[in-house]
Amino acid sequence: MSISAIDIQIPLAQAVRVTQDSLHVDLADGRTISVPLAWYPRLLHATADEQKRWRLIGMDRGIHWEAIDEDISVEGLLAGRASGESQTSLKKWLNSRSSGLTGA
Repeated sequence: MSISAIDIQIPLAQAVRVTQDSLHVDLADGRTISVPLAWYPRLLHATADEQKRWRLIGMDRGIHWEAIDEDISVEGLLAGRASGESQTSLKKWLNSRSSGLTGA
C-alpha cells in the first residue's frame, strides 16, 4: 500500500483589516478569512493605530505587526489556530505597555 502526499498550496495574503471584534485577511485566491480578534490578545489590546500598521512577511504567507511584536501566518489562520502565547507572557507584555504609557 502506498500513501500519496497531497501538495497543499497555502494562498497568499493580500490585505488585512482589524475591526472591533475580528481580524479579516483577504487572500490572493479570492477568499477572506475572518477570525475572532480574541484569538490574538495582542491585537485585541493594541490601539487602532497599531492595528493598522501591519506588513506582509514570508513572501506574503504571514502578517507582522511591529509595534506589538505579533506574527500571524495564513496557514495558522486556515487551520484555525489561535495565538499560542502563554498567559504569563501576555501579562508581562500588558504590564510593559502600561508602564510605557505612563512614562515609567
